[in-house]
Amino acid sequence: MKLAITLLLAFVMSAPSVYDFKINGLDGKQIDFSAYKGKTLLIVNTASKCGFTPQYEDLQKLNEQYGSKVVVLGFPANNFKGQEPGSNLEIAEFCKANYGVTFQMFEKISVIGADQHPLYALLKEKTGQEPTWNFCKYLVKPDGTVKFFNSKVKPLDPQIVDEL
Repeated sequence: MKLAITLLLAFVMSAPSVYDFKINGLDGKQIDFSAYKGKTLLIVNTASKCGFTPQYEDLQKLNEQYGSKVVVLGFPANNFKGQEPGSNLEIAEFCKANYGVTFQMFEKISVIGADQHPLYALLKEKTGQEPTWNFCKYLVKPDGTVKFFNSKVKPLDPQIVDEL
């Protein structure tokens, strides 16, 4: 456990930017975040069996309407009451069939706790906040500033859209 925490801290300290990460998509192919440099990102922890799951629809609309201004990135997580029990393939099928998701979805990760993914550790470090439930959002600007929005703030809310 101590080794894992040491490695996590070493990685966070050596990764000063979200644009330094490489994370697998739902299809297992590695996505290099350096491809997103210079772009605003909306990073969202998602779940298929949550009261906020219909936000997938607004995330897709945001992607379609504001795709030239923001890149939507979804991170399935099973941290909150087991609301994302599916495999990566099941998650991909669910998102496509129910919400027509075309924005980038990533492999299932942990967004809180001892096994928190280093990306989310960095976002927590930058904002002082970590997800309290599914569909929390981090708006990452190209200059490195990060804003946190809780689950109740919908993707098309002016609090987010006005920041793009």
